[in-house]
Amino acid sequence: MSVCSTTDAFSQKKAKNPPIFTQVVYQGDDQVYRDNPLKEGEFYNPILQGCYPDPSITRKGNDYYMVHSSFAMFPGVPIFHSNDLVNWTQIGHVLDRKSQLKVHDTGISAGIFAPDIIYNKNNDTFYMIVTQFAGGFGNIVVKTKDPKQGWSDPYKLDFGGIDPALFFDDNGKAYVVHNDAPDRGKELYNGHRVIKIWEYDVEADQVIKGTDKIIVDGGVDITQKPIWIEAPHIYKKNNKYYLMCAEGGTGGWHSEVIFVSDDPKGPYIPAPSNPILTQRYFNKDRKNKVDWAGHADLVLGPDDKYYGVFLGIRPNNKDRVNTGRETFILPVDWSGEFPVFENGLIPMEPKLKMPKSVTENKTGKAGFFPNGNFTYTEDFKSDKLDYRWIGLRGPREEFMSITKKGMEINPFEVNIKEVKPTSTLFYRQMHKEFSFTTTLDYKPASEKDLAGLTCVQSEKFNYVFGLTKKGNDFYILLERTEKGASKILASQKVDINGPIKLQVKASHDDFEFGYALSGNDFTTLGGTVSGDILSTNVAGGFTGNLIGLYATAANDAVPE
Repeated sequence: MSVCSTTDAFSQKKAKNPPIFTQVVYQGDDQVYRDNPLKEGEFYNPILQGCYPDPSITRKGNDYYMVHSSFAMFPGVPIFHSNDLVNWTQIGHVLDRKSQLKVHDTGISAGIFAPDIIYNKNNDTFYMIVTQFAGGFGNIVVKTKDPKQGWSDPYKLDFGGIDPALFFDDNGKAYVVHNDAPDRGKELYNGHRVIKIWEYDVEADQVIKGTDKIIVDGGVDITQKPIWIEAPHIYKKNNKYYLMCAEGGTGGWHSEVIFVSDDPKGPYIPAPSNPILTQRYFNKDRKNKVDWAGHADLVLGPDDKYYGVFLGIRPNNKDRVNTGRETFILPVDWSGEFPVFENGLIPMEPKLKMPKSVTENKTGKAGFFPNGNFTYTEDFKSDKLDYRWIGLRGPREEFMSITKKGMEINPFEVNIKEVKPTSTLFYRQMHKEFSFTTTLDYKPASEKDLAGLTCVQSEKFNYVFGLTKKGNDFYILLERTEKGASKILASQKVDINGPIKLQVKASHDDFEFGYALSGNDFTTLGGTVSGDILSTNVAGGFTGNLIGLYATAANDAVPE
């Protein structure tokens, strides 16, 4: 992990009695996995649960690497490794230091959008190209010889738009494709976008001025007013160039479409059978619903068959999305001229057959990332923090440390509603039915001090459940913030004579926050509350619910 200096953030005094979190237990128990136990040779889809959107994948030899959007999370662009497309290990983050990632003053759904990872066999180098809506960056590229050993500082690229992707041809030439607005005065309707291509100078790591060209205008058929053509990738097969894009916007009309050309710069002709992946045509009340499928990337699998990774969502029983956009995979049939996602045009199922070359499903074992139902216990006893734990807008190392007593947070004078780095360690909600329990050792010194749990969809939509002080008394309180307006739902005076246990648990849209003192049973504070504000449907944005171990020296939630 990259440890960054605090001198370029802001001066931070050491708290006299900082909160210490000694254990976390996250338990996910969704009905879909209880109803669909794995049989021999099967694995679960999605392969990554929770907020791991916009996947991109590449291969070198028998090594597969996959990256995802991270917005204002810090570190940014989580990167996973696999040898078989079933068993994945997180090896870190591509953007893990402040010279690469400048999201300190941006909203949670700005920052890092839609990374593309690709291996260039011509120079034995990996590239990650991405849009960073923060820090004056725009579109950037970083590179490495070995993704397990860290990445370069960014090269800033001289073009606008979003969703850039690189393509390296066999002849040594290179190209960048991306989404952009139409030329000035040529936007025909709301959502009208184009795909552009540039030639790319590999030596200078820069697009070549004057080489840009629009290769898709609007989408498959502009007479139908298609919206949000984006997330382009170019693939070469049988000396033809295939351009695959998302179309329809990341929502209920999302899909994946494909074009073909004899030249990387076009003209590109759409396949006659688009889309090649979508979930938009089906009964909205279907069982185990997966929706919004699209934003895909293709790779040749270990069995010499193509596979595609893509985003999708699994809404709760109120048809709201708390877990964010997750990463799915499907086999791809490319036996004809155009690739088609197998079973990608019918309602998706929660299980898949493993590639024939894969002998064992090791998910959740021996360091491999879990999926399905699982329990994750963190005792904060390792000197290396699990990569699943993330900060928001700034490095974790600036506010937390692992001590003999547990994980200590030195609270910033910033609360969760501010667009600044926050002293909170986050874990993604990965199930519709879950519990997240922690033990907190803390005595706040004043009403400005609070520590506990937070559930965050954004700075304007969140819950705070924590321990604070009013006068000479300690209080546990629950605060709901919606559209930036905060309200105390409940508070209770408590006697603090030792550690307190805090818990948030959910069943779909129903959330409960509870506390336990001195070995007693949990007491729910505020009853059952709605998870509506933790959904993108209500809060907007692009993330999933983040559950945080939270501490602040700028608390503004006052017990009633």
